[in-house]
Amino acid sequence: MGVPFLWVRTPVYKGNGGGRMLNMLAYSWQTLLRRTTRQLSRPDVVIGSSVHPFAAVAGVLLARRFKVPFVFEVRDLWPQTLVDMRRLRDGAFLTWMLRKLESWLYRRAARIVVLLPQAWEYITPLGIPAERIVWIPNGVDLSMFPRFDLEVKSSSEPFNLMYFGAHGQANGLDNVLQAMKLVQDRQGDQRIVLRMIGDGPLKPALMAQAQQMGLTNVSFEPPVPKSRIPAIAAEADGFVIPVPDLPKLYRYGISPNKLFDYLAAARPIIIASNAVNNPVKDAQAGLTVRAGKPNELAEAILKIATLSIDERQRMGRAGREYVEKNHGFQQLAGRLAQVLDDSIKSFHK
Repeated sequence: MGVPFLWVRTPVYKGNGGGRMLNMLAYSWQTLLRRTTRQLSRPDVVIGSSVHPFAAVAGVLLARRFKVPFVFEVRDLWPQTLVDMRRLRDGAFLTWMLRKLESWLYRRAARIVVLLPQAWEYITPLGIPAERIVWIPNGVDLSMFPRFDLEVKSSSEPFNLMYFGAHGQANGLDNVLQAMKLVQDRQGDQRIVLRMIGDGPLKPALMAQAQQMGLTNVSFEPPVPKSRIPAIAAEADGFVIPVPDLPKLYRYGISPNKLFDYLAAARPIIIASNAVNNPVKDAQAGLTVRAGKPNELAEAILKIATLSIDERQRMGRAGREYVEKNHGFQQLAGRLAQVLDDSIKSFHK
């Protein structure tokens, strides 16, 4: 089914908190101007995404304008994520205001699409019927990732561990640096190296930290376009994904885009996480350690580097098969299409 829909989503803004807020409001205001949508065909449904809540507010108002259903895609639980990360104080006026706005959005959505598997536990206590909540996680365009199995390497070649993605507060990369220091001290050579590819507000501090620690087994590389990720991922022998030890934040689950890229690349993965769900464990695609434990992470890095090539290939293939079954864009698009169908039917009853 081809349902015409309008997806109201916004870019990620950089800068300080006040500047980001003004940019968010400006985006939503521009979206609502009639000249912005004048050239568009009338949609059958409007999707508003909570990259920030004001984009979703614009979605509600556009749905009213076009007299069509509104579907709310919840990427982050506003404002709970900011409270759990201690960027907002629970009980503060801004937090109270955002909670009111959040409830207003939920109540006006014909369907609520959540990325986190347990997000319904957060939403239903707000008076929202569970049947209106649908879990559709992040996924990956598998057509971009040809199957490249791990190759046998000579003993003189280093084991290439790789991280690509954001370098921010929610990524726990200081834990990885501490683990690589332990690996370096224990090894005394350069048999295991870590390539950190990407950008983010903490990257300069992480680079300074690595220099202060005397790390010679970690390199920092600039971000790359999405189209180049599959080729670069094929250069890895394994991936690492740290999730900070924030139990309140991750009690509803995780769905990081980079993880599904890792799985699609068919390489073993080390995940450091205490989240309620664990795709790496479910797929049997690598090793799991507790979040915030650099000693455990270092042990896992050393272990995965010494596994046989057959065992590492088995992990990589298991991850690829898991993501093909559960997180391919084709499957996820089909689920979203069903949500849009159901939204339209319920709206016109």
